[in-house]
Amino acid sequence: MTDLRALFAPATLGALSLRNRIAMAPMTRSRAIDNVPNELMAEYYAQRADAGLIITEGTAPSPEGLGYARIPGVFSDAQAAGWKKVTDAVHAKGGRIVVQLMHTGRVGHPANLPAGARLLAPSAVPMSGEMYTDAKGPQPYPVAEAMSAADVEAALEGYVHASKTAIAAGFDGVELHGANGYLIEQFLHPHTNRRDDAWGGSVERRNAFAVEAARRVGAAIGANRVGIRLSPYGVFNDMPPYEGVDEAFFALIESLAATGIEFVHLVNHGSMGTPPVPASLIEGLRKRWARTVILSGGYDRARAEADVASGLADLVAFGRPFLSNPDLVARLKSGAALSPPDFSTFYTPGAKGYTDYPTAG
Repeated sequence: MTDLRALFAPATLGALSLRNRIAMAPMTRSRAIDNVPNELMAEYYAQRADAGLIITEGTAPSPEGLGYARIPGVFSDAQAAGWKKVTDAVHAKGGRIVVQLMHTGRVGHPANLPAGARLLAPSAVPMSGEMYTDAKGPQPYPVAEAMSAADVEAALEGYVHASKTAIAAGFDGVELHGANGYLIEQFLHPHTNRRDDAWGGSVERRNAFAVEAARRVGAAIGANRVGIRLSPYGVFNDMPPYEGVDEAFFALIESLAATGIEFVHLVNHGSMGTPPVPASLIEGLRKRWARTVILSGGYDRARAEADVASGLADLVAFGRPFLSNPDLVARLKSGAALSPPDFSTFYTPGAKGYTDYPTAG
C-alpha cells in the first residue's frame, strides 16, 4: 500500500493532482529578453517537469513591478503568448506549473522599468545597496515614490488582471509573492510601511494589502488556484528584524485562511545565514492552516521526507538544486549525487548555466 504522506507519493493541491510532493521553488533567472518569456524558458521549465509542482520565477503583474533586468511579466498579450509556450511544454510532460506574481515595489531602478512606469512603494523609505541594470550596470537604489490610494488600488487590480492573464496562458494557478522584501512584504513590514491610512499603522492594516490581494485574486480565478509565499524573519532586500513578527504573522495567516486560498508557501532562509524561522512559528502555521502548506529553505531528502511524513509540510520546495539538476526528482529518489550550480550564470542571458546541465542518466 502506498504511503500517502511519502515525499514521492502523489498529492493534491486544490483541484490539481500532483505526481509527487516535491516543488520547484521560484528563482529569478533573468532570461526574459524585453520581459517576454521565450522558447529557451520553455525548454528550461520542461526539463524540470518531473517536479510535482513548478513555481515560476518572480513575474511582474504590472509594468511597475519590473524592477530587475530581464524578468518576465504576465500583463501583456506578448507575455501571455510567451508563457503559453512554457505551460504547453510543461503540460506535455505531465507537469503542473503556477506563476509567481512578484511586484518588486521599491526594489528596482527606473532603468529597468518600461517607459511611463514609476518606482512605487508603500512609503518613501531609502534602501541601501545597488541594483543591476543592463543599461548602466550597478546603480544605487533610488528612493521609491510613496503610493497614493489610487496607486494602491491600481496595484491590487494589477494582480487580478495578471492572474486572469496567467490562467488564459495555461497556468494551473498563481502564487502571490509576499516574501523577500517585495511589494506585498513592504506593506506587511513596519520598516517599509509607515502609512497612517487604511493600508498602514496597526498590524491589521499592514496586513490588509496582502489579504485583499489574495481575496481579489481568489475571486477572479478561484481561491483553490491561489497561494502566497511568505518569509517571516527574512531580511533580504534591506528588511530588518522587528518585534512582534510572530503575532503579526499569525494574524496574517488567520486573515488569509478566511479568503479560502489554497496554500501558504513559507520560506526559511536560515540555511543561507539569515535569522532562521523558529520551529514554533512553523508549527503555529500548520495548526492555523487546514489546506496546503509548502515549506522551503535548505532542504535535503531526509529532512523533506521527515517533514512530509509528520504532516508539518504537504509539499517541500527545492531551489538551487533544481538549477543544476533538471532531473532532481530522480536523483533524490535514487540517491544519486547532485551537480553543483554555476553561480556566475544565475542571472546571465543565454543557455549557459540554464538549459545545458546534464541529467544523471
